[in-house]
Parts: sequence; C-alpha cells; structure tokens
Amino acid sequence: MKPNTLETMALLKELVSIPSPSGHTSEIITYIKNWFAERNIPSRVTNKGGLIVTLQGEDTHQHRVLTAHVDTLGAMVKTIKPDGRLSMTMIGGFRWNAVEGEYCTVETSEGTKYTGTILLHQASVHTYKDAGSADRSEQNMEVRLDEVVKSKEDAEALGISVGDFISFDPRPEITPSGFFKSRHIDDKASVAMLMKTVEQLAGDGLTLPFTTHFIIANNEEIGFGGNSNIPFETVEYIAVDMGALGDGQSSDEYTVSICAKDSSGPYHYGLRKHLVQLAKENQIDYKVDIYNYYGSDASAAVRAGADIRHGLIGAGVDASHANERTHEKSLYHTESLILTYLQSPLSED
Repeated sequence: MKPNTLETMALLKELVSIPSPSGHTSEIITYIKNWFAERNIPSRVTNKGGLIVTLQGEDTHQHRVLTAHVDTLGAMVKTIKPDGRLSMTMIGGFRWNAVEGEYCTVETSEGTKYTGTILLHQASVHTYKDAGSADRSEQNMEVRLDEVVKSKEDAEALGISVGDFISFDPRPEITPSGFFKSRHIDDKASVAMLMKTVEQLAGDGLTLPFTTHFIIANNEEIGFGGNSNIPFETVEYIAVDMGALGDGQSSDEYTVSICAKDSSGPYHYGLRKHLVQLAKENQIDYKVDIYNYYGSDASAAVRAGADIRHGLIGAGVDASHANERTHEKSLYHTESLILTYLQSPLSED
C-alpha cells in the first residue's frame, strides 16, 4: 500500500483553512466526522469534543492507538481598549513576533466573524521612535478590526466581548517544487495523513492485525488531548505530530522523524527500534531526533499513568509555531511508515 501524497496535501489545504484554535474546534471536528461518514466509516465524538474512529482487527484483545491533534494556536480577546482595538491572550505556546502583521478573524459568541490585523501598538515608524525596539508582548500587541470602530462602545456594539476567539489566517500554498507552506501544519498534516490512511484501509477492506483506534484530539496545544479515551486494551500508542527543525536537529523536510526523546524523557525504546527497523526494511527515509522543547499527547498519556508503549513520529516541519513549511517527500515517508506500522506485529518490550 502506497500513500497518495497529492490527495493528502489537497486535504491538508482544506483542513488548515478551517479555524480551530484550542477550545473552539467543533467546526473542524464536524467536518472530519462528515468526511468519514461520506465514506461509510463510523466515528464518534467524545465528551471533550475529539473524534474517534475504530478499525476492528484480527486481535481484539491487544489494541493500538494513533493520535493526531486538530487544534491549533490562536488567541482570545482579553480586553477591549478605549480606542476599540483588542488586546489578546495567547492560546498555545508561540511568540508574539510570530503573528505580528498577520491577518486574523474574531468570532463573537453569536457566531459573527470580523476580520482584522494583529499589530504592535507602536507599529508606525513615523509616529513611534521605538517601533523597532518595543517589546512584542501581550501589553503591546493588539487587533486592528476592519470595521469603523473608534471606541470600546463601538466594538461592543458589534457584539465583540472578552473571551471571543481569534484565529490566524493560514495562507496555505502548495509550491511547484513540492513544498506545503501554511500556518497550522502542526498538526493538521498528521490529521490529514491519518484520515487518508483510514480511508485507504477501509476502502481496500484490509483487516489490521490488531484493533486500532484513531483519535483526532482537540486540546493538544494546551497540554492534553484524547488521553481520557485510551481503551484499556491498548498496548501501543503513537502520537503522529511533527518533527521540529533547527540547529542541532537531525530532522528535515524530506523524511519522517522518529522521536527518541523530548522534554518528557525517552520514548519507549522497543517501539522506537521497531519503527526504525520497519523504515529500514521498507525503504522509508527517516531521521531519529531529540526535541528539547517539545511534548506530545503520547508523553501526556504516560504522565497520566497509561500503561502503554509510547512513540512519536511525524513529518519534518520548519519554523514550528510560526510560518510553517514541509515537503511532499516528508508527508510521503511519514504516511508510508504509518501504513507499514499498522500492518506489523507488536514491538518488543
């Protein structure tokens, strides 16, 4: 079985275009549920708002779980300033300079949407001497609404209030050279790959060796995901997330990253060796890497006490939590490893 990367990228483009900051993911979860329903693949929504698809395997006593998260970085309205501009509080871990100048959408509790731009308060170099040196902080960053707003009362008259969600425009683009660049590749690339994997397995009528659950989590960026829904029978749990690139990292945009250790400590050694062996045997290009400032739903599950062998793989993503980019080769090798792993025996202890 081979992945169709062009179809995966087309689906990814649809996914990143649906706003889904942590805490406000019902629209995209509904989209994914309907996508599966159109292919006669049952799914269920959890109380926390995530989605689970289960494929019955030959062995129903030992289960596997693969998870990817559909929630993204974003913000909320913290206060409405006297001039009608909006101060923000972060959702997820990013730096304000990473969203400076970005277009955004503010959604009121009634569902009305207003566009705007995230700017430094002292943005004008013709007005502020410290436009270049001012701290990009919660105190200085604000949303300039694309509405005639001159006061706090004007903004409130639009229905805007504290706690309204703010999503960042993704600006997705697929280049002729095979790159996919956009915000929120973390982790919608993994979601797209799991969706296409399930579609291919179900369409081919293939029975996996072990019953396998695919969890589309919706709170990973704030520290937890679908871990309250791990079946008791689960032996192996793999988070499909991203490989973070940068100085000192071995991961790149053209291979699948297999994580050996992140900020939580080492991942299960036996499972990691199993994934590496599968990649070697099936001509899947891979890199083993360590991420110092990283955590996944798999590590969160172990912290929560789950008795599992946990692993982490993903496509290599440049500029994580900023203007992200990956390549079709990385998506291909990651999806290939997912398909190969799902048809393999369990790893050793």
